[in-house]
Amino acid sequence: MKQNWRKLLLIFLPVLAALYVLYPTYQAAEYEDLWEIARFDAKQMTNPADSIARLEKFKDEYGEDFETAKLNRLKLGLDLRGGMYVTLEVDVIKLIEESAQKDAIDESFEKVIAMTKEELKTSDEEALDVFVKNFDAIARPEGKSLISYFDIGELSNASDEAIIERLKDDALSAVEQAQEVIRQRIDKYGVSEPNIQQQGTRRILVELPGVSNEEEVRQLISTTARLEFNLVRNNEKIVRAIRAIDQALANQEGLFGEGRESAINPTKSAEVAENTPAETSSTETTTENAADSTNESSTLSEDASTTTPEENNPYANLKEEEQGKLYKARHKFSSLFATRYIQNEQNSLPYDYEVEAPAGEYFFMIPEVNVDKFNAYLQMELVKELIPYNLKVVVGAKPTNNSAESKDKIFMVYSLEKEPELIGDVITNAQKNIDQTTGSWVVNMTMNTEGAEKWAKVTGANVGNQIAIILDDRVYSAPNVNEKIPNGSSVIQGMADVNEANLLEIVLKAGALKAPVKIIEERVVGASLGEDSISAGVNSSLVAFGLVILFMIMYYARGGMVADLALFINISLIFTVLASLGGTLTLPGIAGIILTMGMAVDANILIFERIREELLKGKNIKSAIEEGFSKAMSAIIDSNITSFLTGLILFYTGSGMIQGFALTLMVGIISTLFTSILVTRALIELQLKGNEFSFGQPKNA
Repeated sequence: MKQNWRKLLLIFLPVLAALYVLYPTYQAAEYEDLWEIARFDAKQMTNPADSIARLEKFKDEYGEDFETAKLNRLKLGLDLRGGMYVTLEVDVIKLIEESAQKDAIDESFEKVIAMTKEELKTSDEEALDVFVKNFDAIARPEGKSLISYFDIGELSNASDEAIIERLKDDALSAVEQAQEVIRQRIDKYGVSEPNIQQQGTRRILVELPGVSNEEEVRQLISTTARLEFNLVRNNEKIVRAIRAIDQALANQEGLFGEGRESAINPTKSAEVAENTPAETSSTETTTENAADSTNESSTLSEDASTTTPEENNPYANLKEEEQGKLYKARHKFSSLFATRYIQNEQNSLPYDYEVEAPAGEYFFMIPEVNVDKFNAYLQMELVKELIPYNLKVVVGAKPTNNSAESKDKIFMVYSLEKEPELIGDVITNAQKNIDQTTGSWVVNMTMNTEGAEKWAKVTGANVGNQIAIILDDRVYSAPNVNEKIPNGSSVIQGMADVNEANLLEIVLKAGALKAPVKIIEERVVGASLGEDSISAGVNSSLVAFGLVILFMIMYYARGGMVADLALFINISLIFTVLASLGGTLTLPGIAGIILTMGMAVDANILIFERIREELLKGKNIKSAIEEGFSKAMSAIIDSNITSFLTGLILFYTGSGMIQGFALTLMVGIISTLFTSILVTRALIELQLKGNEFSFGQPKNA
């Protein structure tokens, strides 16, 4: 009896696991249909506030469940879902050209560049290797060396090898920087589940599922990155503008006039954890440090003794829950984020938008779930008109340090001078290092002569103020300035880890590297074509599955039915493993599954044929089954191992669709070994009674 329970578990556990793991895929499909309905309704509305409210209603009801389902569902490739494939190439040769000294470039150098460009059109070799090879063939016989064309830096390091190593580092940084810029732009565009990965040494593959406006995405990707340094103005002016925005939005529903209307229910901003702006740096240094959170019990309105008289108080005689709803309705914009007033260097207080904003510095934090709605409000003409003409509001690019302790990521919000003080083309280099004094990660930034002069003026005039480092309208760092930096050489401190330092280095190099990105290939798969692919894939799978089932039943009778049931469990396991590993199902992947069907029943055929041979020798059914499984094992394992190795080679050497096919093939081989050997045997032994079980053998067997 105990053995029967084990066999039943062996059969039913994979099925239950499949149902559990694949249920989010079903959920996500249902929620996507509801989301499309909500988006359609929102587009039909003429009032932007109504559109936002319609989308917020969906998010309030299904948002969290939808995100969880999307995170855990089986993902579909672009050939099934529809979208856009883009292959980008970083122009490393342009980087090499720009790195050379302009007055040293001659006809020989230009000939090397021209030949390298021509060769790279049909070659996947590393661009720098091709350049060096052509340089050795053309320029070196003329007595030229790389030192003749490139800045040698320190005399002690003056060698062609050192120059090649530096160019190699710059080329690698150029690709990393391009990836980061593209990733941030795609994130802002709102594409769900994009895939951005490096191919080879100079190419980047971008997969954008569900994209409908190809021209807009094409422009988004190919636009040159813009790096800016803008002054932070988190002062009472922006706070007063936010109060005006709250009042204007609430007036649309008459809330300030009537006082007790029904209210929406956005996330309570008071629950956002406290943080403070960055600390200033030492001499010729900018620093970014987040102060520890504190738990302030008093609010700014209480400290200022500005309690509203009861006769004019819209919250009077309301229950606490009703007061909260009314407050959020009267403060639709400001309730999306937390605002704190900086009382002194060690202390800050939560600010209440019911009272007038005192002069001073503030800081703002917003949970990730509110960012989309916050940005939607910023696009409204009503809101744009109320923000001071010389300011712009920008969300930080990375979460604050305390976000790891919070259920939701928290981002800083910055009010910035609209016009930048400097742009990124003045940066000559950025390099992450470890501060020998503190042992923490820092980023060294250097500027050219023109940039150093401007930087000295900017830092000298803004001691004690924050300067934001912005790439494509996302703030990556906003350090304070301690004192004037005269020579353009700065050290940005306060990096949390090497990853943060590396990210800032890449961002700063966005203005220093002269390696443009160009689109060399793009493919668009329409949603209808994706649906056709799914339909074709499902139909072909069903036909293959049906034919296999019929053949196995007709030829192997009851044993064939067992093999068919094991095959069903096998296919369920493939989808389960793909979903649990975060894999993506593609059209070639479906082909891999169909191939797996044949391989799965092939293993059963080997076993059943061996069993029939043993039965013909006169052995009883139990002995024949034992012999069949044991003696067919070596052939099954050998054939599956060789197929698995082939899939492994395809997975690591191929890309895109080839990888999709290889992944499903390898997963299918593993699940085939499990179901064909263990599950099939368990099913047979559970049904075995006496000496009767048909494998399609002759009656006299």
